[in-house]
Amino acid sequence: MAAATNGEGEPITAINVTPLVDIILVVLIIFMATAPLIQKRVLKVDVPKAAHHERAATEAIQIVLKADREIVVAGQKLSQQELVDKMTRLSKNEPDMHVTLSADKTIPYGEVVAFLDGLRGAGVRKIGLEVVRK
Repeated sequence: MAAATNGEGEPITAINVTPLVDIILVVLIIFMATAPLIQKRVLKVDVPKAAHHERAATEAIQIVLKADREIVVAGQKLSQQELVDKMTRLSKNEPDMHVTLSADKTIPYGEVVAFLDGLRGAGVRKIGLEVVRK
């Protein structure tokens, strides 16, 4: 098997990195162009901080949004207007109130966002979305 030579009979022992640098620059430009788009999809999560680095359970009002659009708050069925009125009263008394929302996976994303918007309009600032690990 013959080795490649550079024209003077000497073997080529160096690697040409120019194509590698070109590819890396193109990938860098793509990442720079798409980074602002990725950032806009990130949700702000307000994680409570604990002293002594222990996870402390936070008391939260649990709201369940069922598949049939029924709203259950602490075992009590409410309409959306009743929920907004109740959350408005509670948020005035306790501004740092925590709420967890469990919504059925069959409910469209837009309806969940509208529901969250109603809670935010009632003065609730700390809302957690409850998910189940598989």
